[in-house]
Amino acid sequence: MKAILAHFFSWVFLPLFMPTYGIILTMYLPSMPDDLSHPTMYLLPTEVKTKLLLLFFLFSAAAPGLSFLALHQKKVITTIDIENQRERNIPLLVMMAYSLVLFLLFFIKAPDGIIPVGFYALPLSGFILTAVFMGINRWIKISLHAGGAGILVGYLLAYFVEQQQFELWILPVAIIASGLTIAARLYLDKHRPIEVYSGWVLGVFLTFFTHYFYLKAL
Repeated sequence: MKAILAHFFSWVFLPLFMPTYGIILTMYLPSMPDDLSHPTMYLLPTEVKTKLLLLFFLFSAAAPGLSFLALHQKKVITTIDIENQRERNIPLLVMMAYSLVLFLLFFIKAPDGIIPVGFYALPLSGFILTAVFMGINRWIKISLHAGGAGILVGYLLAYFVEQQQFELWILPVAIIASGLTIAARLYLDKHRPIEVYSGWVLGVFLTFFTHYFYLKAL
């Protein structure tokens, strides 16, 4: 039963899904920004929310996921969740490429921060975090699952500090989800403790500060 739950949490909290979870939570949970001059996720019109969410999901989850399936079919990677440390460079490059394309798409098509900052900062933080993970992967098999969980927490924390009102319960829920993800990867013996804890910490801090400094630059 424990193994089934560990596999379940590993798939529900796949790294590719975590940024989209963050976008959904901030789009549909009530919030009110400190600075009304910056657009916020919750106050977007429903039609705009749907279009932006679909575009975000396509580039951050669907397209990379299909690319990983293609790499698996061509035997470039032996498993879909990229367990082999030596096989990670190409999938990480794929993730970097899609993150960069998504960031540039929003940056070029919606310049000057006319949509919420998360649509710029999340892909940019994904690009930065993946690049850092590629470097670290030379020494340890840093956990992508933990990094994805860290992205979710870092993004929600950055969003929270911009708001006058926000659903406070979502932050502990995101941290619990991170704990379940980390516990699942450790239970399945996919990583050592240093690989999951360092992945989570880097995910939180790089995402938070990318979001924070991007907002300050607007």
